[in-house]
Amino acid sequence: MNLKDYVTVVDGWPKEGISFKDITTVMDNGKVYKYATDQIVDYAREKGAELIVGPEARGFIMGCPVAYALEVGFAPVRKEGKLPREVIRAEYGLEYGTDVLTMHKDAVSPGQKVLIVDDLLATGGTVEATVRLIEAQGGIVVGCAFLIELEDLKGREKIAGYDIKTLIQYDC
Repeated sequence: MNLKDYVTVVDGWPKEGISFKDITTVMDNGKVYKYATDQIVDYAREKGAELIVGPEARGFIMGCPVAYALEVGFAPVRKEGKLPREVIRAEYGLEYGTDVLTMHKDAVSPGQKVLIVDDLLATGGTVEATVRLIEAQGGIVVGCAFLIELEDLKGREKIAGYDIKTLIQYDC
């Protein structure tokens, strides 16, 4: 199955010059969504993942069904102020300024094998901050899985040294 056939490209959204990759047309087709999820599940099994971690919000959409299929836990990574218990935080750079991601302080056990799952690898800032949150708790990042990679943005460079699986690649 060619997953690219099911992604809707919306030119000029959210602003002129952007070519947005809309994954809702993957998700609203049950067979296609299952196929994409199964590819990541197979990768997670190969890596021996014991926990799936996903950044909000589309990391939840892609990561939760993977955790369910593997019968392992899912730990969310969220923007600051969104998690109810004690958290650890990681600041990361944006084009203009910084942002903060948080994770519950007890979400990852030392030595636990963790797979990060998200919809998109672009500049790599979000996933790099997620790696830092996992490793700060003693977790071992065994891989990173994405539905889409925007190759021109060179996000792989921020997470060099980690195993990466992407199902679809685009030039920006």
